[in-house]
Amino acid sequence: MPPLAERVYTPKEYLALERAADHKSELVNGHIYAMSGASFRHNLIVANIVIDVGGRLRGGRCSVVSNDQRVKVSRTGMYTYPDVVALCEPPELEDAQGDTLLNPGLIIEVLSDSTEKYDRGEKFAHYRRIESLREYILVAQDKIRIEQYVRHGNHWMLSEISDPGDVLRIQTLGCEIALRDIYDRVDLASPAADGPI
Repeated sequence: MPPLAERVYTPKEYLALERAADHKSELVNGHIYAMSGASFRHNLIVANIVIDVGGRLRGGRCSVVSNDQRVKVSRTGMYTYPDVVALCEPPELEDAQGDTLLNPGLIIEVLSDSTEKYDRGEKFAHYRRIESLREYILVAQDKIRIEQYVRHGNHWMLSEISDPGDVLRIQTLGCEIALRDIYDRVDLASPAADGPI
């Protein structure tokens, strides 16, 4: 995805533009990147996760939100909109606007053809710099496959789950979700795999 312009923007300039915009953009290394819409399949997976996990967290100290929550990686200056964000601490927000979260404990990204390399590579490199982040989960949308990275000190341990009868144990939140619930009503046989995002 090419930047909107070659100009380098400061966080202050980006936030002023973003808060006035009618669409979402990310700031990466001083460049603004417009975000395109997601496929139905992508949105259904995100909704399934938020509904299921959100129900399990009701009444507790943890919260889960979907992709309208902007997150800032303070150490790199990246601003992004993860597909799912959760935390079990009081939210730390960048300023009085209350629209930019600084302390996610869990980030989940649903992969697409256009973002998979970025989500695994540069984006995860930025995310690893968030001190509060304990877990990063990648969800395929063209097949049943979950990749779960869990922080252990300075190291990230990877595990993969692809059995439809298995469950994803989200350590950060102390809950689990069945893969069949993540992929509920998701047509994996459809040739329109993941569309734009």
